[in-house]
Amino acid sequence: MSSSVPSPNIDSPSAREPGAVYEFVEFRLDCGRFELLRKNRPLRVERKPLELLMLLVSRQGQLVTRTEIAERLWSSEVFVDTEHGINTAIRKLRHLLHDDSDGPHFIQTVTGKGYRFVVPVTLVEAPQSEVASMTASPPVPNEQPEELDVPAPPASAVTPRRRWLRRRWMVVCACAAGLIAIVALTAGPHPLAARLLRHETAPVITSLAVLPLDNLTGDSGQDYFADGMTDELITMLAKNSTLQVTSRTSVMQYKRVHRPLRDIARELGVDGILEGSISRNGERVHMTLQFIRADNDSHLWAESYDRGSSDVAALPGEAARDIANRLHRPAASNTPVRYINPAAHDAYLQGRYLWWAGDIDASFPYFKKATELQPDYALAWYGLSSYYAAAAMFGRLDPREALPQEDFTSQKCLALDPSAPECHLGTAADDVFSKWNFEEALRETSRAIELDPKSAEGYELRSIVLRVLNRHEDSIQAWKTSDELNPSDPWGIAMALLSARRYDDALTDLQQRVVAMPRDPLMQSLMAAAYRGKGMENESIKYLEKYYSYAEGSASADSLHRAFQRGGVKAAVEWQIKSVKARAASQYVSPVDLAELYAQLGNREETLALLEQAFQQRAPGLLWIQGHSAYDFLHGDPRYRSLIQRVGLPAAY
Repeated sequence: MSSSVPSPNIDSPSAREPGAVYEFVEFRLDCGRFELLRKNRPLRVERKPLELLMLLVSRQGQLVTRTEIAERLWSSEVFVDTEHGINTAIRKLRHLLHDDSDGPHFIQTVTGKGYRFVVPVTLVEAPQSEVASMTASPPVPNEQPEELDVPAPPASAVTPRRRWLRRRWMVVCACAAGLIAIVALTAGPHPLAARLLRHETAPVITSLAVLPLDNLTGDSGQDYFADGMTDELITMLAKNSTLQVTSRTSVMQYKRVHRPLRDIARELGVDGILEGSISRNGERVHMTLQFIRADNDSHLWAESYDRGSSDVAALPGEAARDIANRLHRPAASNTPVRYINPAAHDAYLQGRYLWWAGDIDASFPYFKKATELQPDYALAWYGLSSYYAAAAMFGRLDPREALPQEDFTSQKCLALDPSAPECHLGTAADDVFSKWNFEEALRETSRAIELDPKSAEGYELRSIVLRVLNRHEDSIQAWKTSDELNPSDPWGIAMALLSARRYDDALTDLQQRVVAMPRDPLMQSLMAAAYRGKGMENESIKYLEKYYSYAEGSASADSLHRAFQRGGVKAAVEWQIKSVKARAASQYVSPVDLAELYAQLGNREETLALLEQAFQQRAPGLLWIQGHSAYDFLHGDPRYRSLIQRVGLPAAY
């Protein structure tokens, strides 16, 4: 087909006229008909993305700057955020073309400049004159389009005769509407009049999802900043509005995912989507946001924010209030806006980024730096408190070192800002892990949830405290609530079920989750624990081997396998004891870790000695020993009962 028409210079003015037709790969772009086809089947494309595609294709191989795109596509529009409009149009084109920004086949991003259309393009039909377009009848496709609602032609393609006919039709419609109104007023209600005159109210927006802000800085090292501002925007929207806001974990799966917003909204079960971008250049930060209604992809609100570095920390709260007011969903709040040192805020964002990524140890220096830069920054102290609590609970630090620091940092946070739910969570963690004051811990989690009813972390910590108190069904329900608000911990419900000795339910939950995390060591360890609780030792050892394979390497897994083949469960447990003791030679290991293994062997004296050692260290692992069936043989021993009483746990024997 391409040989039938001479191919003029593809960048000539005539090649960019509406009548031009281009072909590339399996696509055909007909500018005159304002139509894009894939394998001769028309595709649904919104107006702006298609106009942008026409511009890029006509300039194939050459850079089209963002400035030129804005001037060509948005120069006649009064209120629009062109920066975000361009980003959205590019994203939609990439989804349509099955393109990838990281390895583009069609649209290449030139950071800070613009875009190139890099696939070879053939001009197969020269532009038609305006006279021909006025007289010729448009061709009728042989088959129905894949989707309906193809956009109308651009203004430049509307001929003088069509404009005249359109004005005539508008006059007729106006007269008809006026006549119907007169009839309705004089003769009473009429079905046709009622339909035409009735004011249709758009559905109320009650829920939204904040998609990860695009990092337009041009430096992947600034991803922490974009993700951190997204996280704070989600938090502030939850605080400053009555909207139901989707959790951070749920939306982060759509980072750099080029899919239609309507599909994303349907998957997340929300009425609207907030998307945007952020960039930082020296001391200036530029953020653009736009709110889109999911059912019809219409833009309800758009705003651009330019701020100096000293105002960045307050930006998410300001934007959240703007959105809430625009949607008529503001929440009453008397929380004062506090000044935050820009450098301290940046360090805190880096710490939170690493924390959410699961690199708890790497988050510590950033939280510490934030407190040093601004000693009255409450959330930075909460970050430190969370680190010390997690380090003690997971055995990363000796509790004799970590717990006093947890106590100091959590109390510091609460003293600085009693209105912050995070500070009450820090205090609750201190009460349960360090002070063993479980009822007070419950009261603090209740206070945190009262301040922020959407706090997933509040329900998560409450579930942990309830599990310590042997209130297993309440613990499971609290964790399910946390999971609904923010499914950030895929192991929590399984842990609660294991403590309740509901092994079949734990396996059902884990088997669903292990599909998404097949190489996660903790997931394999929990699977092993569930099968061990059911007495299915062969299956338990199989998953334990997977745990060692993913956590330490295939050599450890093979060694455990050989021990089990040689001497069964007893030899496998003895191999684990040897492995844990070797690790203890170079780092802290909780005595509870060894006690559980000796308990599996039925070694009473060694188990009790290790549990007593854990008590002297105030090792947090002691709090859940009654949930492990391995310790059941000790329930009648007075030394074990004395230990349970001294910890302050309600007896489960």
